[in-house]
Amino acid sequence: MHFDWHFTAIQVLWTLTFAAQLVLLVVLLGRDRARRFPWFTASIVAIALRLLCGRELFQRLPQFTFTAVLIVLADVVAILGLLVIAELARKAFAGVSRPLLLVNLAGFLLVTAGIMWMWGPWPAWKTLTAESQLATLRVLQLIAQKTALLVDLFNIELGLMVVLFGRSYKAPWKSHTQRIAIGLSTASVGSLAVPAIWQLIARNAAPHSQAELTKLYDLRDRLFNSSGALYVVVLVWWIVSLWIDEPGPGAAALPASPAPPPDVPAEAEAPAEPS
Repeated sequence: MHFDWHFTAIQVLWTLTFAAQLVLLVVLLGRDRARRFPWFTASIVAIALRLLCGRELFQRLPQFTFTAVLIVLADVVAILGLLVIAELARKAFAGVSRPLLLVNLAGFLLVTAGIMWMWGPWPAWKTLTAESQLATLRVLQLIAQKTALLVDLFNIELGLMVVLFGRSYKAPWKSHTQRIAIGLSTASVGSLAVPAIWQLIARNAAPHSQAELTKLYDLRDRLFNSSGALYVVVLVWWIVSLWIDEPGPGAAALPASPAPPPDVPAEAEAPAEPS
C-alpha cells in the first residue's frame, strides 16, 4: 500500500507553527501568564496574525496591498519584540543598580550598533527619500528588517545575561522569565545563523549545470526549513515551561517538618497514687 503524501515541508511547518502558537496562547491565557508577560503575549498574537495573513491573503489581494499588509505587520512584530526585551530585562534584573544598568545598556548598544552597521546592505539615500508609495514601502521594509535584526541581537545578549547572572537577581533557574529568554535567544540564533550560512555557501558555490543549481536550491530550502523547525521546538519549550508553575522561592531551604512525638503510654500519663 502506497501512502500518497500531498503536503510539502513548508506546509507542514506552517501548520505546526500556527498550531503551536495557538496552544501557547491558550497556555498564556489559561494559566494566567498573560498578565505577567503582556508584551510577550501580544508578540505571539502578532506573529500568528502575520503568519495567517501571509497564507490566507495570498493571491486574494492586489500584490501591492498584500505586500503592504505584510510589511506593516512585520514592523508591528519588530516593535513588539523590543518591548518584550524591555519587559524581560525589567523582570530579570529588577534589583540592579542604575549605574550598572546604564553601563551594561551602553555596552549592548555599542556592540549591537556595530554589528548592524556591518550586517547586510543599506539602500541608497535617494531610494529612501523618493516620493512614491513604493519608496514608502521600502522605508517600512527597511525599518522592519533592521529592527528585527536589532531584536535578534538583543535577544541573544539578554539570553546570555539571564543564564549567567539571572540567579543572582530575579530570574533563577526554571523561572518563566529565564525560560522565555532562553527560547527567544535560541530562535534568534537560528534566524541569524541560517541566512549567514546560506550567504557563505552561495558566495562560494559555482554550479556548472542545471542539476547542480537545483541541488543548491534544495540545500537552501532545507536550511531555511531547519530554522522554521527550530522555532517550532522553541514554541513547544514555551508551552511546557509556561504550563508548569515556577518553583516557590526558598522551597528547597525549608526545613523538614519534625517527626511527631511518640505516643505516651496511658500508664505513664496518670500520676501514681500515694500509698
